[in-house]
Amino acid sequence: MERKDAAVFTFNGRPSPGLEPFSRALRETFEANGYAYEEEPEAPRLVFNFITPEAARPYRRRSKATFVISLIELPEMPADPVRALYPYIVRALSNMMIAYTPGKGAHFLTLELGHYVEPEGPAFYERVYARVNPIACSVLVIDNVFEPTLEPELRKGDEQTAALYRAGRKLAEWDLLPAPFPIETILPPEDLRHVKRLYGIGGLSYGNLSARKDERRFWMSASGVDKSNLREIGRDLLLVKDYDMEKNAIVLQVPPEVTPKRVSVDAIEHWMIYREHPEVNAIIHVHAWMEGVPSTQFNYPCGTYQLAESVAEKIRQAPDPSRAVVGLKNHGLTITGRSMDDIFERIDGKLLPQVPMS
Repeated sequence: MERKDAAVFTFNGRPSPGLEPFSRALRETFEANGYAYEEEPEAPRLVFNFITPEAARPYRRRSKATFVISLIELPEMPADPVRALYPYIVRALSNMMIAYTPGKGAHFLTLELGHYVEPEGPAFYERVYARVNPIACSVLVIDNVFEPTLEPELRKGDEQTAALYRAGRKLAEWDLLPAPFPIETILPPEDLRHVKRLYGIGGLSYGNLSARKDERRFWMSASGVDKSNLREIGRDLLLVKDYDMEKNAIVLQVPPEVTPKRVSVDAIEHWMIYREHPEVNAIIHVHAWMEGVPSTQFNYPCGTYQLAESVAEKIRQAPDPSRAVVGLKNHGLTITGRSMDDIFERIDGKLLPQVPMS
């Protein structure tokens, strides 16, 4: 999947003195790799947003398809970079943050709590580019088309939604589904309203679950809901009907009397897997890990077509795609099963809560 604006990037704000040479070299490296810099593009694919510890101001996206990487200069890196830096990435509404210490190197932090370091030295800016490029070339699939055509007999749920409810409770018991991130405690009211309008969310939550309904459709958890209490059809659980490539949107069937929530951002990934593998009847995604699992090569953002393709490829390569476990680089696991019970029997006692970063 390609977009005409995929190669356009820009800078927002003024760099601090230490970031001026960093930004010049970064621009040169991106342009050398085929990206086009524009001063004020209408809808850039990528924005490098300069922030400071005193002013972590967000870039005001005009398009949901714009990814933002905030750049901050620090004289020394904190002892606990993730805890110290995470509030900045949220305040700046960024997909990634790069904290640069002149003469030492760069720390990278993602919203999924991915953290890794590139020290200064040979090919430093090419290594920075390699970290950023998977975000820069990604295409989000987060729009939803709601069709109020859900069959009356499904509006209170069925056996599959009951299985998803039990699975969500089980994951909560295992402490693998943290409560939605309290974004409202970090963002001022104006920025909170902006991010809610932009993404249509009430908070950030982790993990998702789905179960096949029939040959073409599947039930899936909604975005930003309590996964341990998946009860209401159209709000907690949605029926995915299809993916509309022209609109780049997930098509959902919902009850006509309900104002629906958006489906999980990983719906495009689950759609690809169910479409290709009719023997797959359940999928879970958790921010956890298992030893020895195959992993995607690049750290693509959640909800992107590229991440979905990467996971689908690993599922395809598994000895038994209906019982696969795939690692999402720096993020977590996608696990397929012939049923939800089948998944839990295979992973019980094997999940590691800490996802390794690389």
